[in-house]
Amino acid sequence: MRPLPLPLALTARLSPVVLLAAAGWALSSGPFAAPQAAEHKPAGEKTETRSASTQSASTPSTSTVSKAYSAAPAPCESVAKKTIESLVPGAKTAGKEIPSTDSELRRTCSWNALKGYDYRWLDVSYEVMESDDAAQKSYQAHLDKKSGGGAVPGLGDSAYSVVNLTTEDKQETREGVVIARASNALVTITYNGSDFESKKAPSTDTINKGAIKAAKEAVAALESDKG
Repeated sequence: MRPLPLPLALTARLSPVVLLAAAGWALSSGPFAAPQAAEHKPAGEKTETRSASTQSASTPSTSTVSKAYSAAPAPCESVAKKTIESLVPGAKTAGKEIPSTDSELRRTCSWNALKGYDYRWLDVSYEVMESDDAAQKSYQAHLDKKSGGGAVPGLGDSAYSVVNLTTEDKQETREGVVIARASNALVTITYNGSDFESKKAPSTDTINKGAIKAAKEAVAALESDKG
């Protein structure tokens, strides 16, 4: 059978219509712990003298922000070959790194292939930021844009996944996204697929599990490159 050409919807990577990743999923109303209240000192306990307090307030801080990661690892080496063969059948396992405006801080590798009528696409991206706080804010901003999905326990410092469905000219495409924060770095996995014969997309479970598997390997690669 002659393979069908890829639809414009896939190459354009249109923004997906959100579909709940699995029944019962719900984002926590507060995925991150609320900051602790200031410590309350018992009545009568001595405090700093005025001179010491004034000196502390007027003395500039000489501390610097310690970063766990200073550069993004090689994304095309972050996922095992057998995983690529499983998630993206027919793709070259070496992958293709996407040009970046700053390859020290942002790097992405992409794999895609059409085998028969079955199409798969996988992206692995790293972004290293100036501090844990900056990465946390960026992570939260991504989370605020999503609807549906849920947390992924045990992945980095915090992580979530969401699965979306788009339909173009009766052709379905299902896409899973996993974003994980590890200290001052973000790891983003995008995994999608379509069947051009049936016009159906792979199941939510297939896409979600595939994206999470790639995310676990990508985070492990980041952590092993630490220092």
